[in-house]
Amino acid sequence: MTTVQITLPDELAEEATRAGLLAADRLEALLREELRSARLSHLRTARAKCAADPLPTMTADEIQAEIRAYRAEQRCATYS
Repeated sequence: MTTVQITLPDELAEEATRAGLLAADRLEALLREELRSARLSHLRTARAKCAADPLPTMTADEIQAEIRAYRAEQRCATYS
């Protein structure tokens, strides 16, 4: 576990304490939710970018060529 020390204005600290927001379990829940929200926002942005500029459709031969190239690369990496 990591201990974190923060500095807050007195009024805010008092109000947050009364609301139970400074309890370790509540702070953990708030931080986890904020991180989850940030990841979802990042995902939405990436999805919108992909939708706005989709990759061209690959043929079955192109897909197979990519698979072969990847496998060859992996074999080379294994023996290096």
